[in-house]
Amino acid sequence: MDIRKILGIVLLAAGILALVYRGFSYVSETHSADIGPIEFSVKEREQVVIPVWAGVVVAAAGGALLLLPKK
Repeated sequence: MDIRKILGIVLLAAGILALVYRGFSYVSETHSADIGPIEFSVKEREQVVIPVWAGVVVAAAGGALLLLPKK
């Protein structure tokens, strides 16, 4: 299996996952304070939205790498 097919499979899978999940979220710690034995921290949940067109483009590029013949 050559690098082109591996890249095509990875791009196709990433595009399909982007279309299914449409984004992901993560938690970032913004502030923390230690006052003696007491610890305070503020965590914010961030959301990253992946546009539908980006998922379609990535999936199409992966499919094209798999379907187009070698030169």
